[in-house]
Amino acid sequence: MEITVPPFAVVPGAQVAQALAGREKEIVELVEDTYRVHASGATVNPPSYFLRFPDRPSSRIIALPASLGGESGVDGIKWISSFPGNVEHGIPRASAVLILNDPLTGYPYACLESSIISATRTAASAASAADRLSADRARPRRVGFVGTGLIARYIHTFLAGTGWSFDEVGVFDLSPESAAGFAGHVSRTVPGSAVTVHDSAESLVRGYDLVVFATVAGTPHVHDPGWFDHHPLVLNVSLRDLSAEVVLESFTVLDDVEHCLKADTSPHLAEQRTGNRDFVAGTLAEVMAGTLAVPADRTVVFSPFGLGVLDLAVGRYVHERVARSGELHTVDDFFHELSRHG
Repeated sequence: MEITVPPFAVVPGAQVAQALAGREKEIVELVEDTYRVHASGATVNPPSYFLRFPDRPSSRIIALPASLGGESGVDGIKWISSFPGNVEHGIPRASAVLILNDPLTGYPYACLESSIISATRTAASAASAADRLSADRARPRRVGFVGTGLIARYIHTFLAGTGWSFDEVGVFDLSPESAAGFAGHVSRTVPGSAVTVHDSAESLVRGYDLVVFATVAGTPHVHDPGWFDHHPLVLNVSLRDLSAEVVLESFTVLDDVEHCLKADTSPHLAEQRTGNRDFVAGTLAEVMAGTLAVPADRTVVFSPFGLGVLDLAVGRYVHERVARSGELHTVDDFFHELSRHG
């Protein structure tokens, strides 16, 4: 078999958005399939690497290398920055690129704008969890969002795009402007939605049976398990809002145990508190496989660390769609030295 160097392409955000628009059900299925491949052991997903800055302690850039096996494998890495201070200047907190590598030669063959890919795989994972974890309990009718940035918007889009409808949507954000903006987004995208803006996280959490945390919190700000006495389904997407006490009182489902129990996430704090992992019920893949039953009479918390293989799966999907459209932007002679001896 002849092996050649693949052409190198650049896929800008506009093309990424176009490739993914309106395909929420398809992307949720893709993410679930990727979770199954990961659970089968056909992936390599090392720990994320955090670049931190002594002079900018709230900011970081994270590298997520991964390899996705299966029928059409792909290797690669996501390089994603989180600069919370950006929000004050009206620009998104996160920016990212995704590099896809050819598994035969190792050569990179695409660089994709990846903040959209990252938000999409996060939202698809959350929508899958909302569906799977509510299968054996009353399907939530009221959803509340704590944190109203880009990720919250994508999660709402994916819930609506996969058939969810709600009697009420609750909103809370430390920024009244952000809360109002998100409320407007909900009203525009799902006309007729009843939207309530709350003045505290507590009033929101206590009033909804599906609660989404999508904040930039670096340490827990929700400490009282009593807020969850009504046993909601909680999507702990931002990972660090809940105290160890709240996690230990809940039925805890993760996307990957080793990855979630790192970097002072809420589940990691619970592990540090107890010295064990007995509080972890299992993974979303186990719920999908039917080997983990979800109780109807407990608060259920899903904490997804976010796996690099999900980014690869969505990135590969985008690259293939753009290539089929005939609009793939390749960079001629990107790799100049292709002869070993000149």
